[in-house]
Amino acid sequence: MSASRTSPLPATALLQPRGGGERMTNGRILRLVKSDPERRAIDAGQVDAVLDAETGTAFLLPEARRALSLAGGQIANSLLAALPREDYRSLLGELDPVTLTSGQVLYEPGDRLRHVYFLNDGQVSLLMVMADRKALEVGLVGCEGVIGVALALGADTSPVRVLVQGSGSALRMSAAVFCATFARSLPFQREVLRYAFAKMVQARQTAACNRFHQVEARLARWLLMTRDRVRADEFHLTHEFLAETLGVRRVGVTNAASSLQRRKLISYHRGDIRILDRKGLQAASCACYEIVRNLAS
Repeated sequence: MSASRTSPLPATALLQPRGGGERMTNGRILRLVKSDPERRAIDAGQVDAVLDAETGTAFLLPEARRALSLAGGQIANSLLAALPREDYRSLLGELDPVTLTSGQVLYEPGDRLRHVYFLNDGQVSLLMVMADRKALEVGLVGCEGVIGVALALGADTSPVRVLVQGSGSALRMSAAVFCATFARSLPFQREVLRYAFAKMVQARQTAACNRFHQVEARLARWLLMTRDRVRADEFHLTHEFLAETLGVRRVGVTNAASSLQRRKLISYHRGDIRILDRKGLQAASCACYEIVRNLAS
């Protein structure tokens, strides 16, 4: 269908690249078309998707992808899913789907909170950064929560480094809209404050756990928390990252992981971790796992 129409096209309308078009790779449209009329139609929002003539694959443009990902279906983020349906629907126009990549830093301590992120999958670590630049994890966020909850408590800067630990997707909302919604919607306010309390308890429990419990039990706890958030028994974590997360030397992580592996609770090779016995790993973990898990549920 031609893209030079002056009226918006229906949601099923496709623009097929002509001779000047290039192939799309890895789900991203590298270069759509060279034709000026087609480019103007895209810029005007009259085109919802591009069809790769060679493969027959349709690639949704951002607005169409956003509408389809938010309209109906199961809500992946637990905080948003807990809202009354009408309250959630009222937020649809303010939520933008984004991809979070492992290693990406969303905020450093002191950065202004310009957006909040409701995670759908993957996980994000909250790290306290000391004066010598050493960091220690004090919280973990996954599909149960939101990044930027400090806004609900009257703060507008991040107190921690927010590091994407496991790639995934999220729904992003501007800080201004988040604060306005928090002020006017009691259901939204209730769920956000409930989550803020859970994060506070998690941070305190983590501090006590790091002080009093053995590395092996702490590693088991952390692997279980990761599994709950990525919703998979297999994930990739390096010795270096685990050592920073648990506040121990790399040799401590090696010894703890080797012990769990000898007990056939996990397999661990060059950062690739697979949980073999979840119940056994839970028995090897300290009680902190259940305490934090119950708060998130």
